[in-house]
Amino acid sequence: MGSSGRRGGRLSPAAIAGWAGLAVVLVGAFLAALGALNQTLYGASSFVERYFEAIANDDLITASSTPGVQLDAAELEAAGLPADVSTAMMRSGVIASAPEDVRILSDVTEDDGSHTVSVSYRLDTAIVESSFRVSPIAPLYGVLNRWEFATSPLAIIDVTAAHNPLFTVGTLSLDTRATKSGDELTAFSQTAPYLAIAPAVYEFHYDSTLLEATHVTAGVEPGSHTAVTVDALPTDTFVQRVQTKVDEFLSETCASQAVLQPAGCPFGVELDDRVLSDPTWRIDASPQVTLVPGESSFEMPPTDGVAHITVELQSLFDGTVYTYEEDVVFTLALDASVRPDGSISIQLK
Repeated sequence: MGSSGRRGGRLSPAAIAGWAGLAVVLVGAFLAALGALNQTLYGASSFVERYFEAIANDDLITASSTPGVQLDAAELEAAGLPADVSTAMMRSGVIASAPEDVRILSDVTEDDGSHTVSVSYRLDTAIVESSFRVSPIAPLYGVLNRWEFATSPLAIIDVTAAHNPLFTVGTLSLDTRATKSGDELTAFSQTAPYLAIAPAVYEFHYDSTLLEATHVTAGVEPGSHTAVTVDALPTDTFVQRVQTKVDEFLSETCASQAVLQPAGCPFGVELDDRVLSDPTWRIDASPQVTLVPGESSFEMPPTDGVAHITVELQSLFDGTVYTYEEDVVFTLALDASVRPDGSISIQLK
């Protein structure tokens, strides 16, 4: 009978050697596969690529939860940011466009085991190169590499909402007064810092019935500090509503007063002769409203208008009775602002 490799229920030396060799091969294959995974899927370059992919997919929850992205209290203080700095922009639907044509340029291993990963990408119309220092952290299952950004790639965007505390970025409407109190709430223009995922392009604007701001695009790179101004200005509707209020005030409040000097009004006359009839006023030319930003409201600069008076007089010199008519040129200036309830406040100067 042939040899079975077993002698008395025991493995022969040749069989043991065979199994040992197989084990060595399997362990070697496992270690080789593990090494390949750590160099590719779990490598430092792949870690950075996945961060870029999350931004491209508008998955900002994943991007912001990537190790090393969030800033702790000490990092916020070092950046000169308040502990309650807004993270409202770190959500989906805010980014106008993500980096495109992403390409890893290099992956350099440093002496301390960290990696410097250099990336090229297109941000809007610009070609940008950024380098990320990536540090190892506790491995997954004790064997698979895990990484974190040694320095957060988050950007800081200082948004100045000029002449209106509200602004829109992407599909999100924000109020720059959200973390403010006291006298800060009444400022005509407001500035607030926001943490933002980077690299990315953001588009800021504001549109309402009374105010609108031209769209402003900002491409922010990792670790950058960018300033953006959303300049809200009166719409034609705002100007027309103020014009209507001015016209009503002049005609209904001022021209309706049968006196030479209508109270609280920008026009009037002084006459030496005796007044025999109630004066009659009409507005021949109402001041045309224009609004420009001032320090605390929108301002209408002094603007000319024309009122006309008709009144019967008697000359104190010879007793002659006559009709007196005159075009009275006057100027009107005012401040206008939008109340929190959306109505317009007008203050004559």
